[in-house]
Amino acid sequence: MKEKIIRLMKIIIAIQANPGITANMLAEKCEVNPRTIYRDLELLTTVVPILNEGKNTGYRFEGNFNIFPLNFNEQEALAFLLLPSFINKDKLPSGFESAYDKVISAHFKEKRQQNNIIHNIADIIQMGIPSYQKESNNFLENIIQATIELRSIETVYHTQYRDETTARRIDPYFLVPRDQKFYLIGYCHMKKEIRTFRISRFLKVDITDQTFEKNHFSIRQYFKNTWSIERGDKNTRFKVRFKEDVARYVKEKELFVHPRITDESDGSIIFEVTVNNDKEFIKWLLRYGPDAEVLEPQAVREQLKEKLNKWNQIY
Repeated sequence: MKEKIIRLMKIIIAIQANPGITANMLAEKCEVNPRTIYRDLELLTTVVPILNEGKNTGYRFEGNFNIFPLNFNEQEALAFLLLPSFINKDKLPSGFESAYDKVISAHFKEKRQQNNIIHNIADIIQMGIPSYQKESNNFLENIIQATIELRSIETVYHTQYRDETTARRIDPYFLVPRDQKFYLIGYCHMKKEIRTFRISRFLKVDITDQTFEKNHFSIRQYFKNTWSIERGDKNTRFKVRFKEDVARYVKEKELFVHPRITDESDGSIIFEVTVNNDKEFIKWLLRYGPDAEVLEPQAVREQLKEKLNKWNQIY
């Protein structure tokens, strides 16, 4: 049975490396007769999308099927590295050691490539420095790596509105860009709930060996009715008229919410949306000045009138 499993793996690797390889060539590589290869291929096609388009075309994988990259997590890699110490080497078939070395080599090569990609991504993404900091520590590389590998991070985080610094362990789920800032969505073990963290407020980020699962967490459900990044607990329905000059820009805004947009004959649009943080939404509306008119709710219209009166007194 052990020899058969190794032969099946050898067939898969040979087809991947040589698309179009024939049964006779596979038989020669595996040192068996072609009838054995046909039986093996019949078995493999029940779990692997192997395609044979004709008698003389050989075998290939259908679509983008690929057994590489190996994508070992740390625990799987360690288990595979320790495998030889649990096996009686005298009972191993010939070729096992070279095959084992190739798999380990592929794993470390993949790991180096992944680390290089993460480093390059983190280097490309540039973030500003808050005015209260002399310099910015770029923890983006560690956070991206931990998010990809599903590993917890030990952090020191500054909460701005309480002016408080705390040590936390966080399971990083998603990175979200908003208004020239990056935010981390993850499970905070200190608060025992999903929280939103601004990346520039991390003072320390270390990747741990502790892995985690997202448990079917939905980022869209988490941000349901959230306008930008700050989640509230009270839903408010807005109805806003945007003039023609800004209507096309409003339409292209990328959102987690789903507004209802109605085109008017004069080129303006009626924008209707429910949000759970009215302050965040109003702050966005004010960017458009007189090109955005709040039609509903009436209380917000009165609030904006009062704000404009205060501005008039200042200016």
